[in-house]
This record gives sequence, C-alpha cells and structure tokens, in this order.
Amino acid sequence: MKVGIYTLGCKVNTYESEYVISLLKKNNYEIKDFNDICDIYIINTCTVTNNSDAKSRKMIRHAKKLNPNACIIAMGCFIESNKDSIMENLPEIDIVIGNKDKGNIINLLDEYFENKKKINDTYSNFDDIFENMLIDNYNEHTRAFVKVQDGCENYCSYCIIPKVRGKCRSKKLEDAISEITKLVQNGYKEIVLTGIHTGNYGVDLGINFATLLKEVLKIKGLVRLRISSIEITELTDEVLNIIANNDIIVNHFHIPIQSGSDKVLKLMNRKYNIEYFIKKIEKIRKIKKDVSITTDIIAGHPGENEEEFLNVINNVKKIGFTKLHVFPYSIRNGTPSSKLEQINDRQKKEHTRKLLELSKQLEINYMEKFINKTLPVLIERYKDSYSYGHTTNYLEVLINSKLEPSKIYNVEIKNISYPYCIAEVKND
Repeated sequence: MKVGIYTLGCKVNTYESEYVISLLKKNNYEIKDFNDICDIYIINTCTVTNNSDAKSRKMIRHAKKLNPNACIIAMGCFIESNKDSIMENLPEIDIVIGNKDKGNIINLLDEYFENKKKINDTYSNFDDIFENMLIDNYNEHTRAFVKVQDGCENYCSYCIIPKVRGKCRSKKLEDAISEITKLVQNGYKEIVLTGIHTGNYGVDLGINFATLLKEVLKIKGLVRLRISSIEITELTDEVLNIIANNDIIVNHFHIPIQSGSDKVLKLMNRKYNIEYFIKKIEKIRKIKKDVSITTDIIAGHPGENEEEFLNVINNVKKIGFTKLHVFPYSIRNGTPSSKLEQINDRQKKEHTRKLLELSKQLEINYMEKFINKTLPVLIERYKDSYSYGHTTNYLEVLINSKLEPSKIYNVEIKNISYPYCIAEVKND
C-alpha cells in the first residue's frame, strides 16, 4: 500500500514522523510524496497557534480530496487538543492518534482495514511513560534528529503545549546513547538533540541535560552535535563548561526569549528577566567566538503596548540575535493569557512586520561578517546546479558545484544573496 505523510510543527514532530515512516517501511508499505495518489495519508499535526490549527485542518481535507477512498490518519497535538470534537468537525479522518500510540500505527491500520470502522480512542493519559522510539536511518535528511524528551511543565501563560504533551518524560540515557551511536555508525555527521523541553532532560530520571551531553560527546565518530532549542535558564554553568571545552557542539544555539519586555515576560510567566538573559548571552559569547544565537519571539502578547514594544526592539538589538523566529500572538483557549486584555490586530500586525524587518537586517549583518572567511559546510542536497548546506553556526550556504551530500567541505564565503551565503570550495 502507498502512504503519503505530511508533517507540521516542531522538530519533535519531524522525529515522530520519521519513526512512523521507519515502521511502515519495515512492514512493506511504500512511502510516496504526499501529493501522490495514495491508499493512506498521515497528517502529523500542530496546535501551537491558530495558524497551525488551520494548516492541520487544511491538510486533512486536502488528503481526502487527493483520494476520497484513502484512509486518513491524523495524529499529534491538534488532535489531542480537539479530541472531544475532532471526528464530528473533521469527518474526513478515519484514524486519530493523539500524542501516544504512534508506535502502534501498524496494528491500528490492520484493525481499520479488517473492520472498516473509524478508530477514535488513542489519546494520551499523560502518565510517566516515555513512548520509546528508536531510529537508525532517516528517509531524506542529512542530519539526524533524536528525540530525547517529551512534555513540558513550564506553564507559560500563552501556551497550550503542557495540555497536549503532558508532564516531562525522558528517554533512558542508555537508549539515547545507543540510538545516536547507531546513527553515527550509519554515516550521520550531525546529530540534533530535540524535545518539547530539551534542556529539562533527565528531571524524571535523577540526572540532567549535562549528563546526557557528556555521554553523547564520548561517541566515536560524532562530528557535530546540535541542540534544537534550549531555555536560557537551562544553560547552567555545568552545561556552559561542557560547551566551552568541546568543539563538537556547534557554534549555534536557539534560545527562545519570547519578549524583550520585562513587563510582558512576567505576564507570560517566563522564568527570567532581560538582565538575566543578557548576562547569560554574554557568558556564551565569551566561550564561543562568532556564535550564532537565534530566538523565538511573540509579537502582540497582551501587555505589549507601544512603550513595551520599544523595549522589545531595543533589547533585541542590544542582545544581537542572528535571527528572530517571529510568531504573532495567538489566543489559545483555556490559557491565562487568553483572559487578559488583548491588543488589536492592527498593532499585532505592525509589531510583527517591524520584528521581521529587524530580523532580516540582523541576519544580513551576521552573514556579512563571514565574507572572505573559510568555514566547514555539511552538504545536504544538490539541486538545479547548486549544492546546499549549513555551517556549524547555521549559515545556509549555496555552492555552484556538484558536491556529495553528507560530506563536509571547507568553503570560502564570497558574497551574500539573502538568505544564502554564496561560497566556493576551498582547495587546500
């Protein structure tokens, strides 16, 4: 049977989709492009914003239009957050899977095709069990994501994720090391540690994120280790010491700030203020030369009036991020922020626009620092006469040569054609 799969949202979803793909392949299902005519479509959904919800609904309906006779499976966070009404509102779906039992997808498919009855009972009860998933190969990617953690207990006032992902659970240390070792042996040069709250790894196991880093860095043959995202409060002195003393950890960190206003941060129930954030960033820059620090920022959260937005802009410039991932504030029903006085849509759009403009300028400024410099690039793909890849500090590089994917080349940055750095292979 032919299967198309579409993934929305975060790197955890990417990992979970790859795990599902690996199970399907082992059971003789054929993985096809999502827009092909398939027997089964799987949509791995996201609910972090209203836009994510809309995209999830759109892709579910699109799948049904591609083949009205196909089995439609919808799984993930959007499903979990709408479990009381999902089948009624989206009758296109045949099987729903919340945030548990993704590893049981083969049995669910067997049950569905045997009985031809919809399945609507696979939701998480948010127990202490980490649904163990192990991947030894990826369908397309050059870098390999490894999900080491699930769940979140930060309870930011705007966020619904604790409701749909549950409490913090961690992959057993030995399982994480075994999985990463196998991926490295299979030729993956770069491993990306990911989770819903990655830096909180080990809280349920009596260990911490630093323990995981130390053990991963012992793996023979590992070239690059990347952390998908980490909270500023989890960059402890122990973690920073490991970063300072190991070049395998890449020169890029994604550290969500969410707002540059102390007033708004307090309303968001974030666990730091701007002074704390700035001091920690200064520590990182002392131990990692030319480090790239990217961030997430929410535009238009309640309390972000024009005065506070000016604080946001000024502090973002002061910190000197490389890039901003900007999200217009999205009301999530049942969260504390949804009960606050909302700013109007015009202000929200304007704040978003200004932050995106600032992000582009910050990104170009950072890229220009590396013109005429030589950097190692991991090649990811070759398309239309160009090879594409990323440096350790996550510059996306374009090279007018056919280079071998999954290999690292030293290249010289020649100029900038946003969003790419244009480079040539350096022949030493």
